Amino acid sequence: MTAASAELAARMVDLLPSGATKSAFAQSVVTVALADWVTAARLARDELGCTLFDWLGAEDAGRPGAVGERHTVLLHVVSPASRDGLLLRTEVGVGEELPSVAAVWAGAAWHEREAAEMFGLALVGPEPAHLLLSETFAGHPLRKDFVLASRVVRPWPGALEPGESTAAPSRRRLAPPGVPDPSWGPRREEEQS
Repeated sequence: MTAASAELAARMVDLLPSGATKSAFAQSVVTVALADWVTAARLARDELGCTLFDWLGAEDAGRPGAVGERHTVLLHVVSPASRDGLLLRTEVGVGEELPSVAAVWAGAAWHEREAAEMFGLALVGPEPAHLLLSETFAGHPLRKDFVLASRVVRPWPGALEPGESTAAPSRRRLAPPGVPDPSWGPRREEEQS
């Protein structure tokens, strides 16, 4: 099975002229406007034969200084007949809602709910129930602007080698990735004294 087919991508752009295709690392990506997201999904299924849903994912598309303002949503579907894949991409900004493709592929519903919960994407329709986090959890942990406070409050695993004491005079103690500056929030008990 190929990762994506340049031929499928070109056919998608022929069917949906507002789409644009790019290729990198032997992968063709068709970028569509948010308004054409569901139309592109239906065309992929009905016209291109991509009846196999593979996955839908989101990522922070924030430019420097604009983290958390835009998110990229990617959809990968496969044509079982040719074993070629098609990767569709769109961007969702703050205040915009992602139209659901769950009516096209039922399996996309879980992926959309995960993107809504973990990235804070708004979906068209009622707010979906939580899948992975409790109802009381505040924030969206996969966003780049989410502060990883638990790394400050609890000791970081792997901070010490077996047999080492709590003090490592030969090494400067580094903060783990995602930890805010020292002026933010509570600290471990050993750091407070």
